[in-house]
Amino acid sequence: MKKVAVIVAGGNGIRMGGFIPKQFLILRGKPVLWHTLQTFLQSFDDLQIILVLPEEHIERGKTIVEEFEEKNRILITKGGATRFHSVQNGLKLIDEECIVFVHDGVRCLLTTKLIQNCYEQALEKGSAIPAVTATDSIRIIDENNKPIVADRNKIKIIQTPQTFKSSIIIPAFQHNFKDSFTDEATVVEAYGKNIFLTEGEHNNIKITRPIDLNLAENILAER
Repeated sequence: MKKVAVIVAGGNGIRMGGFIPKQFLILRGKPVLWHTLQTFLQSFDDLQIILVLPEEHIERGKTIVEEFEEKNRILITKGGATRFHSVQNGLKLIDEECIVFVHDGVRCLLTTKLIQNCYEQALEKGSAIPAVTATDSIRIIDENNKPIVADRNKIKIIQTPQTFKSSIIIPAFQHNFKDSFTDEATVVEAYGKNIFLTEGEHNNIKITRPIDLNLAENILAER
């Protein structure tokens, strides 16, 4: 089945402490976003990418795309006011049945294996939401502001690429935005569809703070 990755790269980099959005920071000689695009291009020869960027950074994105021999497989479109609206804009460009990956552009350490596993499960079950089990001790604050110990083995940390059949995710995103939509899975659940988790990768971190960039450097060096 056709494969389309909607890669959302709309962060402004405030928590990184600089003026350059984090997706454009340099990691081992290339922008963070370059590494993300490269992994998706390597995962399947027939995968198409819809890259969603803030309007003011589209030209910067075009410069990165031009570095790829497979640049004809990458289409750039403008983002929206929220992540929901950015994903919605990307989905509007899909006009045939396919498997859709929605991925954070700054999760640049995912592997082709994770992408391929998500594809296979989405084909079978309709969705594949990568998740890893929490490794830290977890406490949940109750209504009385009391910290309650939670079983960390039952706590799942959700990642991307969140992967769906287009027949599920596209109609789900035709509904109006709600504050409760924290990711694509919550949008699909609000549409009345069940979602199915799959094993994620602990190295599939989101570059958010300066220390994350240092960690990414070390992980890529080991690879």
